Amino acid sequence: MSKVPNLTELDVDNRRVLVRVDFNVPLENGRITDDSRVVAALPTIKYLREKGCRVILASHLGRPTGTDPALSLLPCAARLAELLNDDVLFAHDIVGDDVEAMTKELLPGGVMMLENLRFHPGEKGGDEEFAKALARLCDVYVNDAFGAMHRAETSIAAVVNFVEQVGVGFLVGKEVEALGRCLQGAARPYVGILGGSKVSDKIAVIDALLSRVDTLIIGGAMAYTFLKAKGVEVGKSRVEADKLVLATRLLERCAEKGIALHLPCDHVVNTSLDSTAPAEVATAIAADQMGLDIGPESVRVFASVIGQAQTIFWNGPMGVFENEAYAAGTRGVAEAVAACSGYTVIGGGDSAAAAAKFGLAERFSHVSTGGGASLELIEGKDLPGLKAIRNKGR
Repeated sequence: MSKVPNLTELDVDNRRVLVRVDFNVPLENGRITDDSRVVAALPTIKYLREKGCRVILASHLGRPTGTDPALSLLPCAARLAELLNDDVLFAHDIVGDDVEAMTKELLPGGVMMLENLRFHPGEKGGDEEFAKALARLCDVYVNDAFGAMHRAETSIAAVVNFVEQVGVGFLVGKEVEALGRCLQGAARPYVGILGGSKVSDKIAVIDALLSRVDTLIIGGAMAYTFLKAKGVEVGKSRVEADKLVLATRLLERCAEKGIALHLPCDHVVNTSLDSTAPAEVATAIAADQMGLDIGPESVRVFASVIGQAQTIFWNGPMGVFENEAYAAGTRGVAEAVAACSGYTVIGGGDSAAAAAKFGLAERFSHVSTGGGASLELIEGKDLPGLKAIRNKGR
């Protein structure tokens, strides 16, 4: 982070500051169901207001193909106004003369929000003209959208080329520092916990963790590809047949490096996710059954390992935790990580959602706001958003 200017290093007093935030929040019937990403941006917004800045917020929401009223950022502006207990102006466009005039008419400490960046075709691909138009809205650019830092979109990686002062906000600084502790100088024993549906989504992070961790725990549907590679019958459980050779090689690498690898030894099974029959616990999965969660013995074994850790990085649930019938495994692992006295990092995405669901989020050292971004950082990649700001300073 020493190579990336922090917000406190920038001359922002009484300036127009364009803040790229990540307000990609879940909506249901036009209402925000989880405002944690809006809340996460408050420290940066409040700091800028105290400095007399005119704060212009920009974010994407969803994946619209053109303008889509259902994906307007207006609900985010309304929620932010409630959190700030003050007005938040809303621009029903993104760039242009009218929007630029609004930024200049803002009072010191005033906040306004642009419409969904992805409504503009120039947001994708680093469009230079769109980048220049965004730059005309501000004197200073601050990126506080960690969850989007891994995407080379115009508002992330191109606009910095046309603004004199650029840096990162408090959220991004906190994320990079927290995840950095899992990359260098991590206290040992270091335990990596991975779950989720597909091995293919986690190949790079598994590869990266194999050079850092002492123990690797794998659960979720992706565990069945590894179990199948070991010759274990997994019934109708999800298996990526084209990744069996890779799984075998990863198992071999763990053995070569002396990394303790833990896979589920029992399972919560049913004939399908939609079955109305009661779920069962099984050590062997029958041909007509599929694993939908790790079983209680697996939870016990995993928790025992987790309890000895000094550093933990966890990304991905142990089962279909959204369904209460298959949530016990993820809950058990989450409780074990929360009880660990070491440094514990939750790598965003479904793991963060599970931590929130079980009321445990406050008990971890750090819960990342960016699933894909946190994984790419753990993989050792230079995120486009950080790279652009770093290069600007050279």
